[in-house]
Amino acid sequence: MTLDADAFAADRPRLFAIAYRMVGVAADAEELIQETWLRLQERGAEPDDLGAYSTRVLTRLCIDHMRSARVRRESYVGPWLPEPLRTGSSDRGGDPERALAMAQSAQIAFLLVLERLGPVERAVFLLREVFDYDYAAISDLVGKREDACRQVARRARERVRGARPVTSAEPGAHAALLGAFFAAAAGGDAAALESMLTDDAVLLSDGGGVVTAALRPILGPVHIARFAVGTSRKNVGLRPEVATLNGHTALLLWRDDALYSTVQFDIRGERIQAIYIVRNPAKLRRL
Repeated sequence: MTLDADAFAADRPRLFAIAYRMVGVAADAEELIQETWLRLQERGAEPDDLGAYSTRVLTRLCIDHMRSARVRRESYVGPWLPEPLRTGSSDRGGDPERALAMAQSAQIAFLLVLERLGPVERAVFLLREVFDYDYAAISDLVGKREDACRQVARRARERVRGARPVTSAEPGAHAALLGAFFAAAAGGDAAALESMLTDDAVLLSDGGGVVTAALRPILGPVHIARFAVGTSRKNVGLRPEVATLNGHTALLLWRDDALYSTVQFDIRGERIQAIYIVRNPAKLRRL
């Protein structure tokens, strides 16, 4: 029996949702899905349940990838951030609660929290808490006993407890705050910028050692405002575009036809708690 390529293609969005949340880089997720397809072709005969078999192969490939990625990230230049991912109405489906869970699980802050987990912990946690697999299925997917998967999930929940990000602003208010921040930075209004930030605000900038970016986290309103004003002065003429990235309203900053960076916020109350700037060209290609 030949493999049903159309069925696999139709299942790609689900497989991508799993892989991206496991590895945090869309390009890597796509490569892992392609490797899954190649493994299926090597197998020859179509499995009884193509979706379940594909998920098992993909999950184990992701675990192996995360083990090697952890080593590579130890030598990464500056802060590492997940690759920005376009999200929007097509991700919502018909279940609002499910759509909210999927949007939150793609948020940058949440993906950074998952970096605290080991590869198997991360896989078990995501499969259980985000994708709602039962423990019998998870046991098969990760190759561990069911009772061991329960223990792994419990430990993972304890490690991420209270860290799941919640942005309190509505999309319109989120977009307005983004616009106000960009305008204040362009106008050199450091006082206005400081007023938009929480006292414990942090800015992370990912250039991957390829382009200019802050090599360490920038902490506190005064330092963040100074950085934003200085950066804006050096980059006059950037064109902002509002987009939905990783479940939040965000900015794409363009220089002519080239994407210069993405800017995403986490908001607590009515102020900005975290700013994530991605400039690494390898992480902007997909956008």
